[in-house]
Amino acid sequence: MTMTMTMTMTTEGASAPSAAVSDRPRRSRPRTARLAIAAAAVVLAAGDLAFKVVAEQELTGGRSIHLGLLDLRLGYNSGAAFSVGSGLPSWVVIAVTGIITAGVAVFAWRAAADASRPMLAGLSAVLAGAVGNLVDRAGDGVVTDYLHTGWWPTFNLADVFITLGAVTVAIAVLRHEPARDSEA
Repeated sequence: MTMTMTMTMTTEGASAPSAAVSDRPRRSRPRTARLAIAAAAVVLAAGDLAFKVVAEQELTGGRSIHLGLLDLRLGYNSGAAFSVGSGLPSWVVIAVTGIITAGVAVFAWRAAADASRPMLAGLSAVLAGAVGNLVDRAGDGVVTDYLHTGWWPTFNLADVFITLGAVTVAIAVLRHEPARDSEA
C-alpha cells in the first residue's frame, strides 16, 4: 500500500496532514519475494555444483572418506531419483528433468507474491536442487553423487535441497501461513 500525504482544512482554518491511500498497486512484495527465490536458488545451486567438482577431484579411483554415519564416495546416476529412467537415452532424461525444473520455477514465480517465508525458503531449495542436478546432468548425461550411507542410494547436496525444500513446502501448506505484509 503506497501512502501519500495531503493537506486537509480543519474547522479552525489551519492545515493538517492526513494520509490517503494511493490507487497505484504495490508491487514491491512480489518482486522482492521473486528476487529472493531466484537469488537463494542460484547461491544454493552454485554451492551444490562446487561440491560436485570437489567430489570429482578428491574422490577418484574409488577413494572414500568415512565420516561416521555418512561417507563421501563418488558415484554417478544416469537416471532420475533412485535411478528411475537410467536405461533411457540421456537426452530424454535431460528433457524431462528440464520440463520439471521449468515447472518448479513457474510455480515458485507465481506463488512468490503470497507465499510465507517458510514457503519461499522451501521453493528456493527445491528449485536450487533441480537446477543443480539439471546443470550437472547437461554436461555428460549423469548426475554426480557423493553422499553415501550404506543403507540408502548415494545422493548429493542438490537431492538434500529438494527433499528438505519439499518437506518445508508441505509443512507451510499444512500450516497455511499466508504472507505477512509489514505495512498492513
